Amino acid sequence: MAQVVDRWHLSRPGEGAGPCRVHSSKTRVLVPSADHGRGKRWQVRYRDASGKQCKENYARKPDADARAAAVETDLNRGEFIDRKAGRETFRAVAERWRASAVHRPSTAASVRQRLESHVYPALGQRPIADIRQSEIKAWIKDRSQVLAPVSLRNTYAIIVTVMRSAVLDGVIRSSPCDGVKLPTRRRTEVVPPGDVAVRALIDAAPTIRERALVLLAACSGLRQGELFGLEVRHVDFLRREVRVEQQLCDITGKGAGGVFLGPAKTHEAERTVPLAKAAVDAVAAFLAASPPREVEVWDRTDPRTPVKRKALLIFPNAEGRPVQRSPWARTWSGIVKRANAALEVAGRDERVPAGTTLHDLRHYYASLLIKHRESVKTVQKRLGHSKPSITLDTYTHLWMEDEDTTRAAVEAALGDVPPMCPERQAG
Repeated sequence: MAQVVDRWHLSRPGEGAGPCRVHSSKTRVLVPSADHGRGKRWQVRYRDASGKQCKENYARKPDADARAAAVETDLNRGEFIDRKAGRETFRAVAERWRASAVHRPSTAASVRQRLESHVYPALGQRPIADIRQSEIKAWIKDRSQVLAPVSLRNTYAIIVTVMRSAVLDGVIRSSPCDGVKLPTRRRTEVVPPGDVAVRALIDAAPTIRERALVLLAACSGLRQGELFGLEVRHVDFLRREVRVEQQLCDITGKGAGGVFLGPAKTHEAERTVPLAKAAVDAVAAFLAASPPREVEVWDRTDPRTPVKRKALLIFPNAEGRPVQRSPWARTWSGIVKRANAALEVAGRDERVPAGTTLHDLRHYYASLLIKHRESVKTVQKRLGHSKPSITLDTYTHLWMEDEDTTRAAVEAALGDVPPMCPERQAG
């Protein structure tokens, strides 16, 4: 129960409490306390939801009475919020959430980078209880000028999660993100490279290693980290299939971890993918020409027990170490340039589009499956998407291209139905 106490006077003065007595307007005798005249006179005392004794001082009794009534109501409703907790900065609350969140290493690094680069400069030092919805909207407007729509959405999702965590922890009553909508974005359709461009990329590979890598990417749809994390044991040459169990992570920044083997992106990303004979033969030829050597690398596929072990990676770099992102980007850029140069010499109209990455070969693989009438579920399974909706959101337009098949399907079932009832035709 919340109560208001007069700090300046004794509530139960005993006999001989002191010679100095002051009469109030109601003629009640007031005996000064040791704190008389010091600080704010009126004190609200209560125990919070956890039973902790709390005290708040006010200069005016009406203010103290109002606060006591509000505290009593909130405690009875189970909605009490500690004002001192709300004084915590957004950064302090976010870092506490980040320390307890269960993230894969690559996700944890992405969250840290987004907070440091795009959130903390604007909101990091603000008391979390003082952040208003208008500030959240201003942040969205500012960041939409520098971040791509997907990056803006992912970064804003972190703010939403931190605010929701603060609400659940009783730090704030409600989230300023509630009711805030991101600007609508026009979805950019994935345009996979064509057959001619992909063949040109394969032929432009400078060594048998890069040729096997590019061909395997186009024939399997594996992500870049999955390709570089492959070990010899993951390829079954007789059954012509590859098993995805891990990925090579390259996380830069302070305390990020560097290059290491991490778990697959999601549970569904752990999968077995059938391979075309050309891909199997290319990998086999590469391994025969350049027998794999053991590479010492940190294995964090089980975050609880990271170990440093030797792995027979199929695609290490030229020095026999795990591939890093920046050197590979330069290698890929050279492959694209050589591919376009070869297409120009050959007089072909098709080119490898600007900005094409190794990941676009994943889109190419998906387009081949769709073109050959594979179901959404099959494409999802082969690509390792966590949900069919992700597959549909990314590739719906590729399925829609073949609208003539729907017309043929209906005509096969109902095409012979006459336009009029037989009785009327006879009449």
